[in-house]
Amino acid sequence: MKTRITEMFGIEHPIIQGGMHYVGFAEMAAAVSNAGGLGIITGLTLGTPEKLADEIAKCKDMTDKPFGVNLTFLPTVNAPDYPGLVKAIIDGGVKVVETAGNNPQQVLPFFKDAGVKVIHKCTSVRHSLKAQSIGCDAVSVDGFECGGHPGEDDIPNMILLPRAADELEIPFVASGGMADGRSLVASLAMGAEGMNMGTRFIATKEAPVHENVKKAIVAASELDTRLVMRPLRNTERVMTNDAVEELLQIEKEKGADLKFEDIIEQVAGVYPRIMTEGDMDAGAWSCGMVAGLIDDIPTCKELIDRIMAEADEIISQRLARFQGA
Repeated sequence: MKTRITEMFGIEHPIIQGGMHYVGFAEMAAAVSNAGGLGIITGLTLGTPEKLADEIAKCKDMTDKPFGVNLTFLPTVNAPDYPGLVKAIIDGGVKVVETAGNNPQQVLPFFKDAGVKVIHKCTSVRHSLKAQSIGCDAVSVDGFECGGHPGEDDIPNMILLPRAADELEIPFVASGGMADGRSLVASLAMGAEGMNMGTRFIATKEAPVHENVKKAIVAASELDTRLVMRPLRNTERVMTNDAVEELLQIEKEKGADLKFEDIIEQVAGVYPRIMTEGDMDAGAWSCGMVAGLIDDIPTCKELIDRIMAEADEIISQRLARFQGA
């Protein structure tokens, strides 16, 4: 399937694996890229330019296909070495970067000069237009269904994607609620040039996370996520567990007086315990509503092949029947 996104990134299928904390390591990215999609290494999980450079080199040993790096710009007191991370990406020969969080304008000239394509993660049409205006090559439009940070507008993809198509000139992919061939065809119908999957890729054989995490996603329904940190205007969609329910209770009790410090135990530094050790009640971890559509743990190749076969069947048979009616 050829779209503006497959052409831009030099990939076979219009499927991107989103950057995910403590998931986006070389083995994950390589498995997705080898299956014809675009795998993504999560830069901030590695933390330092040296570790990121090593992970990029490791990924290059595992695939000869294009892969990208996610670089999330966070408002933080102890900022990562962003210039060093940018240099590691460029020196490593990576040609696609997924930026997220704050405006990536300061790093765009470096990526442009090195021939790196930048796709920025956005949760609204206005942010997408801003990304276009500063020179991003593409955007990933995240609907309210998505795991992680859905923004504060609460617009689901049935509205957000057509709105983005109405306004944008650069290509975009749909993110949030994406799981199968139906997701891909629906995204294309609403104007996207492909889709980005996060939660669905965690429940794969190659995902370098504890088996408990994969089983939790398979067992979950679409009703098992919660929105946390709303009072702080830093909303995150997470899988419910004991720590999350405790966090929500603290938010309720504190009300408008809530500070980040009140919930730090439930949200800070919990990812290694969850993703690596499989302690499913250690704290809040990002998960999309799409968990309700996930009921198996295939390899990345099996998943992507299945999605493309299903999409082809929907387009060439099911939709074609309506046209001939």
